[in-house]
Amino acid sequence: MTDAKPSRFELDRRRFLHGAAALGTVAGASALGLRGAFAQEPEKPGEIIVRAWGGSWVDALKAGVSDPFTAATGISVRHDLTEDNEIQPKVWAAVAQKRVPPIHVNWDTTVNATKSALRGVTEDLSDLSNLSKVTELARPVGLDGFPIVNTYGYVYVLAYRPGAFPDGPPTSWKVLLDPKFKGRVALYNDGIGLHFPAQVAGGGKLEDIPTNMQPAWDFITQVKAQSPLLGEDPDFTTWFQNNEIDVACTISTNAREAKKNGIDVAWVVPEEGAKFDTDGLWIPKGLPENELYWAKRYIDFAITKDAQQVWLDGLGLPGVVEGLTPPSDLTNDPSYPTKPADFDHLIRVSSKVQVENQSEWFAKFKAIMQS
Repeated sequence: MTDAKPSRFELDRRRFLHGAAALGTVAGASALGLRGAFAQEPEKPGEIIVRAWGGSWVDALKAGVSDPFTAATGISVRHDLTEDNEIQPKVWAAVAQKRVPPIHVNWDTTVNATKSALRGVTEDLSDLSNLSKVTELARPVGLDGFPIVNTYGYVYVLAYRPGAFPDGPPTSWKVLLDPKFKGRVALYNDGIGLHFPAQVAGGGKLEDIPTNMQPAWDFITQVKAQSPLLGEDPDFTTWFQNNEIDVACTISTNAREAKKNGIDVAWVVPEEGAKFDTDGLWIPKGLPENELYWAKRYIDFAITKDAQQVWLDGLGLPGVVEGLTPPSDLTNDPSYPTKPADFDHLIRVSSKVQVENQSEWFAKFKAIMQS
């Protein structure tokens, strides 16, 4: 996920402005998880730095979390759009060298965040007041306490251009192999999202992950012959908008953003299934005490219903707070699971397994694409 020129869009503007105004009061700050924001609290920094993804991702975070936080506290929020895998070694090095880390809050994939937690570079977030109001999805599996707070889930769908499928939507990931789509297939540049369904599409079994993934690599080798475009989140929206691709493995948010901008795009969860994962927020060790305090307040606000409703409306993703209203265009959409049955056709592999193997999977994918 990398920086890209943001595309502007409305995120329930009236509700956002009303909420921001309410946040200007002590009562408003308290109600939204910023309790005591104006009474006997540490000195406020001039800004906090939140690492984020570009495009519609940072737009949504800004509207739902960062701008209301600034309205409540007077603390500016600067979004650092360094790619998540690039910021990781910088944070690790700062903590190891006992330097102040380059960011206050990292918006990260749960797998990457788990790597940092296991390395011991994350602050404990167990004292956040709003953790009592979140669902189990917020809890990082396999870790003690809350070194990370998961904030929502997402599905790596098969996105497609309906005009390229006059006979109806595709039903299988094998459509990526259709010769007519050569040069018009898009994937993440590390293959994330495709590894697991490729295992099934290649004739393998999910239970063989990670010990025998040769079926996945065989399938991905076939996809390589299609000369796919490789990129990060904002790229997919741009490619659809520019009519450069017909099919893609991407998070539904990216296809939905293109659709909101008037592009004819749709998405499905194919018969082999689709990967479901989570992202979260965490704080690196080494911040001054007052900055740590306000970084925690930022995350505590991000898991309130008010913040999540606006933030995740913009992304079209299910959150970790009960009672959120799905965007009208995603009601009963397989990419927006809200109840247990919705997960039956989604592929969930533990963060621990992913942490132990993801670097190898990424390297294998890149080696195939560069061969």
